[in-house]
Amino acid sequence: MAGQAEAQSASAVLMIRPAAFCDNPQTRPSNTFQSGISDTKRSVTARVCAEFDSLVDVLRSNGVVTYVFEGRAQRDAPDEVFPNNWVSTHADGTVVLYPMMAGNRRHERRSELLKTIDSDTDYHTTRMIDLTAHERHHRYLEGTGSLVLDRINRIAYANLSPRTHLDALEDFSKQLGYEIVSFEATDDQERPIYHTNVLMSVGTGFAVICSEAIKARTKRARVLESLRSSGREVIEVRRQQLTDFPANLLELVTPDGPAIALSSRAWGSLDKKQRGALARHGRIVTSTIPTIERMGGGSVRCMLAEIHLPH
Repeated sequence: MAGQAEAQSASAVLMIRPAAFCDNPQTRPSNTFQSGISDTKRSVTARVCAEFDSLVDVLRSNGVVTYVFEGRAQRDAPDEVFPNNWVSTHADGTVVLYPMMAGNRRHERRSELLKTIDSDTDYHTTRMIDLTAHERHHRYLEGTGSLVLDRINRIAYANLSPRTHLDALEDFSKQLGYEIVSFEATDDQERPIYHTNVLMSVGTGFAVICSEAIKARTKRARVLESLRSSGREVIEVRRQQLTDFPANLLELVTPDGPAIALSSRAWGSLDKKQRGALARHGRIVTSTIPTIERMGGGSVRCMLAEIHLPH
């Protein structure tokens, strides 16, 4: 079922301030970007919350509408700071809930947050698509971590991995009317990359991608042709840069024009040519989140669940 026409980028985001952040042992085997820090959970959580609050302040000061919800200390949910993996919203009022690989990440799904947005803001929902039944069959699709969406042309780019299963992907495609462009990608040590949004991002007029990470030459050519045929400038990053999350970014709409949110580490990893190309497409908005990146194995884009709902 095809949805209504949709803008690529949102002006509002949902974020979860973590109650008890730590290195998640259930996700570490499939996330090579994740590493531990020798410190107490309380100390780590304090640092992470400071990093989180700084990002919220930066987003709000740049005109991004930012809804912040508190995490739940009573639940084992060390990755709740990454809500984009369990929910996505769409311009026709659709909300999608996603199947998660790690058992403790399934605790992150919170229907009351969606009800709060529906009742306490100008946004409203029209239907819920629940894909979580795929978990019973060990088929996973972790939201806009697994999916990089070209919302304008309704194309879903997806790196197939233990966290991105083709059957769940096809279910998403059928229910939301998206064309699938799938591939398999590896890092510079030939290890599978766990999420698509680590190696690519799509904005209104640009795409950042590490195409050399895509293993099959024919798949790589198809991805690049799809991006270019949509009229986007393709900005290439190298596999050696991926550990600094240069593709883990998000274009957002603000009253002063488009903004591109990414971490200070990601921005610092780009060379002069890459920075210039990206800056042509929006105001660069950065924040420093080293603890989240190191222990969580994700960066700014992973922390932002865009709100595309009608209002």
